[in-house]
Amino acid sequence: MPKDEDGFDKFVEKLQQEIIDEETKAFNKYVVELYHNPKNWGIPSNFTDSHSYKGPCNDTMEFFLTIKDGIIEKAHFYTDGCGATVATGSQTTLLIEGKSIEFAENLKPEDIDRELHGLPDDHKHCLELTVRTLKSLIEKYKNNKV
Repeated sequence: MPKDEDGFDKFVEKLQQEIIDEETKAFNKYVVELYHNPKNWGIPSNFTDSHSYKGPCNDTMEFFLTIKDGIIEKAHFYTDGCGATVATGSQTTLLIEGKSIEFAENLKPEDIDRELHGLPDDHKHCLELTVRTLKSLIEKYKNNKV
């Protein structure tokens, strides 16, 4: 590899680390890790039901759940939102997989926030978007079961 490419690679690595350091100051290490490497991100090929919701901030959250006998076997999400929205969607799927519909239905923004070790006040609306989307999906699922 030519010497100037090595220099460019080192510059990019340094810049990436500086960005992550700044993000960690603004959020926390766990939130930054989740939005750089989200769990259960994407649209699965198979799922029981899905629902999307566009929040007042213009971010859209969508959940895809695989439900069997009242248990959420698998949860995926997709969002076009910011890093905090990605982190809340990811954390929510981690909280609800393997749990009952009732557990998910009773999930509160504070529960997700606690697991994320706290979002800054100017990103708390991401928690509301996530919970509203999840609860709307559960309501839709229950109405279709009738």
